[in-house]
Amino acid sequence: MIINVLDKKSSILNKFIAEIRDAEIQKDSMRFRRNIERIGEILAYELSHSLEFENTIVTTPLGTKIVNVPKNDIVLCSILRAGLPLHNGLLNYFDEAENGFISAYRKHISETEFEIVVEYFASPNLDGKVLILADPMLATGLSITSVYEGLKKHGTPKEIHLACVIGSKEGIEYVKKHFPENTKLWIGTVDDKLNDKGYIVPGLGDAGDLSFGYKLSK
Repeated sequence: MIINVLDKKSSILNKFIAEIRDAEIQKDSMRFRRNIERIGEILAYELSHSLEFENTIVTTPLGTKIVNVPKNDIVLCSILRAGLPLHNGLLNYFDEAENGFISAYRKHISETEFEIVVEYFASPNLDGKVLILADPMLATGLSITSVYEGLKKHGTPKEIHLACVIGSKEGIEYVKKHFPENTKLWIGTVDDKLNDKGYIVPGLGDAGDLSFGYKLSK
């Protein structure tokens, strides 16, 4: 797996990451969603450097110009519900992409044990396309891996990119073992550890709840 950690270089990304972590700023859910969306736009820009490009002729009112533009067929898949603001940010840049949505949640067996339940898939055919699988939190790696296993029945993508906001070292090691070797991970920042409930520390909390309000667990 090719891992790209974006906060290794100083940029405006760091401001958005600082704000989504800040417990006071988090109280404004609209600002939280917008910051996740803006991080998605930055991930999309960085990811775009790895796509295939081709020359096209653009006709202006005064003449023509050759422009180098992306030529890939992109499918953008996000994990509900936390992935929606991140999906919007990516879609702002890849506006011609096809879209897929998958629901995945933690079903707790005990206080510290859980399994990932995937219940809903809406995805186009993936054969020969560039799959961007988006999930803001890469904690244990179980959710994004379970979703990938479910997506296999929809075809074999030409390339796979994972787009995440915050991850743990443990989660990254897990997905490295379960995705193809040439998969590219684009992630805003990486924290060192998980707590005993499988949440990233220091992390930011529950991205879905911070975006859309608390939910009743199944």
